Amino acid sequence: MSGFKEFIMRGNVVELAVALVIGLAFAALLNSFVADILTPLLGLVGIPDFAGLSFTVGSAEVRYGLFLNAVIAFGLVVAAIYFFVVKPMNALEARRQRGDDETPTTKTCTECASEIPFVARRCPMCTQPQPAA
Repeated sequence: MSGFKEFIMRGNVVELAVALVIGLAFAALLNSFVADILTPLLGLVGIPDFAGLSFTVGSAEVRYGLFLNAVIAFGLVVAAIYFFVVKPMNALEARRQRGDDETPTTKTCTECASEIPFVARRCPMCTQPQPAA
């Protein structure tokens, strides 16, 4: 029993459980966004609701309209994930790689070219006034 307790209390198992709960909540949010916002907007561009489309073969009813709705919903989910999660995260990562997130802490003196604090108003080496940052 102590081995099981040790396994459960390991960090990556707890992290995985938290990630699963957050992922399920995000999936519910995303499905609501697609079903309640994006799908109704499709009617504005002339794409109808296909839920009623079906045909009968013998005594079996094939509801291909529900499948078409699922394909459209899948496309909308993929597009929403790409434009609202993947693309912003890629831009953030590219900015982080470039180092744009870091604010400079030093600057070069305009007179003596020595490295001085960014907020300095006067160079400590040559005592020349510095332009405002």
